[in-house]
Amino acid sequence: MSAQVRLRLLPSARCLFDEPIQVKRGVLRILNGVKLSASGSMSAQVRLRLLPSARCLFDEPIQVKVAGLRSKQVVTLRARSTDERGVAFNSSVSYRADGRGEIDLSRDASLSGSYIGVEPMGLLRSLKADALHKYFYKNKALEPFMVNFSVHEEEGGMLAQATNERRLMGDGVRRVPVKEGNMQGVLFTPPGEGPFPAVLDLCTFMSEKRASLLANKGFIVLALPVFTDKPNLERMNLDDFEESVHFLQNQPKVSSKGVGVISRSKGGDIALSLAAFVPGVEAVVWINGCSANVGIPLYYKNRQILSPLMFDFSKVIPTESGANIIKKAVENPLAEENKGSVVPIERAGAHFLFVASEDDLNWDSKGYLDDMVARLKRHQKKNFECVIYPAAGHLLEPPYGPHCPSALHGMLRFPVMWGGEPPAHAAAELHLWKKIQDFLRTHLSCNPAQNKSKL
Repeated sequence: MSAQVRLRLLPSARCLFDEPIQVKRGVLRILNGVKLSASGSMSAQVRLRLLPSARCLFDEPIQVKVAGLRSKQVVTLRARSTDERGVAFNSSVSYRADGRGEIDLSRDASLSGSYIGVEPMGLLRSLKADALHKYFYKNKALEPFMVNFSVHEEEGGMLAQATNERRLMGDGVRRVPVKEGNMQGVLFTPPGEGPFPAVLDLCTFMSEKRASLLANKGFIVLALPVFTDKPNLERMNLDDFEESVHFLQNQPKVSSKGVGVISRSKGGDIALSLAAFVPGVEAVVWINGCSANVGIPLYYKNRQILSPLMFDFSKVIPTESGANIIKKAVENPLAEENKGSVVPIERAGAHFLFVASEDDLNWDSKGYLDDMVARLKRHQKKNFECVIYPAAGHLLEPPYGPHCPSALHGMLRFPVMWGGEPPAHAAAELHLWKKIQDFLRTHLSCNPAQNKSKL
């Protein structure tokens, strides 16, 4: 809230010629960002700016700046957003203006609140629901991620606000739902004639976020869920995912016959299996997955090729928050009785990018990575590289989304801890996002000069 001078003529502005009036000056509260000093003189208008623009892509940073405050004034900056399920998320941080009455989140450290220190995008990273174990669902590419930023006095009155529209699809990107045979996904195509490298995005449950953002970077991407709304828990058919590889290979704008696969969690062992058994897979990004086939028998050409690695729920660790740590509950893939579940990646010709978070509380991603690296080295293979993030958690996603430390597990149907120290996890997501793009461009047969998007 801010102020405007109001002049009043009492008892009325309409009177007889010979009647006296009382002239009073007061204050009218309005939402225009103008403040009135104690002496009644106007001070500068408070401005909240989102630079370079209030409209950007989801994975682009913005600079949040406030001007027009009093020198050294303490204010609260807030962010709020609502996810696709209608759940409200909020963050709130206190800052002290400099001598010129300005705050710059890329320069200034917060005093208290959702985070402390210098975090230019901290208000987004720290968005949190009032209820526990809530994941921010932003999975539909056609709908932008809308975030309202506001500046408040210590007493709570609003001084200024601005809305950040964070789009998942850039100008010219085409989105086409695909349903062929047993395949049901969404295809994203960059603007321009191409040719473009092709990527299969294996999301555990349907999400268009990562696929659409990669399309902005010049990739043709098919987003495909590992599990549908009614998953078959008796068997999983690798043939269904092979069908998706062939679909991408036949797209007219694809630059080569080789396809890349990006995956996380359960999608990781499907990606490894595609590389090991299906021709045409040239590059695999494996993020916090398992080295073995988890949970469901895997079939190919009507024959079981991998047995399931199962869970021992007696090893689930409850926490005071109500979420469980299931990291120790997955059986050991190196145990003799589980060797039939291990994916034989040593037979693959694809290039691998293995990514593991050491604070992954879902399962032992770092241990699985170490096993795969050792196995490939024993077979004199050099077709891999590794990235390890010591303080990141399981849910590594494209950057600048809210951090999720715990949420309802999609298959187990109870809350679990995902792990991750928030600032370190956010830094890992930013680093990994560029690494993924560089890796896919390097190992998918394509002329870099040709695959540039025209965004």
